[in-house]
Amino acid sequence: MASTAQLLALLTELGGVVRAVVVAERGISRWVLDDAVARGQVIRPRRGWIALPTAERTLVAAARFGVVLTCRTQASLLGLWVHHHGGPPHFAVPHNAKRKLAVEAKLHWGAPLVPRDPGALVDPIENVLANIAECEPFEQALATWESALNKSLVTLDTLRGYSWKPAARRVLEQAMPFADAGLETYLRTRLRWLRVPILTQIWIAGHRVDTLIGDRLIVQIDGAHHVGAQRSEDIRHDAELRLMGYTVIRVSYTQIMFEWPMVQDLIMRAVAQGLHLAV
Repeated sequence: MASTAQLLALLTELGGVVRAVVVAERGISRWVLDDAVARGQVIRPRRGWIALPTAERTLVAAARFGVVLTCRTQASLLGLWVHHHGGPPHFAVPHNAKRKLAVEAKLHWGAPLVPRDPGALVDPIENVLANIAECEPFEQALATWESALNKSLVTLDTLRGYSWKPAARRVLEQAMPFADAGLETYLRTRLRWLRVPILTQIWIAGHRVDTLIGDRLIVQIDGAHHVGAQRSEDIRHDAELRLMGYTVIRVSYTQIMFEWPMVQDLIMRAVAQGLHLAV
């Protein structure tokens, strides 16, 4: 007979929140389950569902209210770039669901692009991206889409096979799989009007550079926690790039996010001086 330890291990393996029928099918008896609940080792978010007390709170909420995690909430759980991690969770709800939940949340109505399994707590990635495109500003939505492409959760070829709404079609037209972080997407999108070639995440002198503008102008972006050995290595690489004839502009996360006019001015002046061109 399966033990409480096996039940807890199974719940951990399955993500912390599952239908009770799933553990029953794996040989967990009703007695073991009830005993674990009585001891506080397992909780019941809703009839037919069980969860670990330490399970992701948004998953527990999804089970409790009969909804599905989607949009930037699920994107964040997938490790994708999202502009803002705070705020209420985003849930996809069936058309016959209550108009209000007993929790603050952003609700996404309407038929999904990809049908949802009745027992699912999280949306398929295509539905997540569809909702992101409708919910977030274009630049932020594009950054999340490119993050999904970069992590190989989707491909451009498969995305082109779906019938998207206008907002998502616009994002898809601009999406590329090369951006390693949303800041690179922001940079490329904001500088498109320059009408010069802009490449992201390419190899020069044995290392990736964040953005190459034209032939010789490199823009490197330091992340929010860019310190220590990585910082020292980047300084060395910048020096090597300069010796090879490149102009390097290094900016920070804060400057891209909150001081963009200054960053744009630096790049515009560099382009005006022809520093992006090979001599």
